[in-house]
Amino acid sequence: MDTVIEVRDLHREYITHKGVLHRKKEIVEAVRGIDFSVKKGEIFGLLGQNGAGKTTTIKMLTTLLAPTSGACKVFGYDTFGEEKYIRKRINFIFGGEMGIYRRLSARDNLRYFANLYLLDARQREQRIEEILELVELTDAADRLAETYSKGMIQRLQIGRGLINDPEILFMDEPTVGLDPVGARMLRDIIRKLRDEGKTVLLTTHYLPEAEELCDRMVILNQGKIAARGTPAQIKGDAETLEDAYIALVQGDKV
Repeated sequence: MDTVIEVRDLHREYITHKGVLHRKKEIVEAVRGIDFSVKKGEIFGLLGQNGAGKTTTIKMLTTLLAPTSGACKVFGYDTFGEEKYIRKRINFIFGGEMGIYRRLSARDNLRYFANLYLLDARQREQRIEEILELVELTDAADRLAETYSKGMIQRLQIGRGLINDPEILFMDEPTVGLDPVGARMLRDIIRKLRDEGKTVLLTTHYLPEAEELCDRMVILNQGKIAARGTPAQIKGDAETLEDAYIALVQGDKV
């Protein structure tokens, strides 16, 4: 399979200010020299505690944040400096309820984002109908999003993220706050996307979800990679993936 994401010795630092007058500078290393690659058509997991560097890494991969140093490439292009060759081919989905307009219907939300990607009218309407069917919102397509449940809103977010038919979909905690039925439906959609040849990079705190979905994953801890491989490889001799994960982030050997 072709490699579509390549990360080599990637670093990202932030400068913060401390003290009463905020005069004291401090450098915070959010990402500290990580390496991984993602192949076309796989679901790749990025796991770790809060503050481990997951969201910072995704922001660099989606061209929203410049690396401090190292290589960060998508489709062979640098995510900072060559982002115009990347942005039309990717999309990003947030966890929670951000990213859509609640005073618009699902159909109008999708039309709005389709227009941002300059889809022509015929292509736009056909694409919208396909997406509504995929995320199972056809019957509620003309209701205002503010009347939707959390699960419906998150499915609409996935629809929004698919409007430009991206080759890579970045998903940051996509099932956060959902009930088990809604989370299961979203996981089914993610698998459908893989079956269609999409590449999905996923962050999640829910380890059973990662084990169920991900072909491969990396575990980040304090900005560094603590483990990498398939869920089975990371689990090793541990009873559960959760046990292996806890041992890794605490610095123990499984």
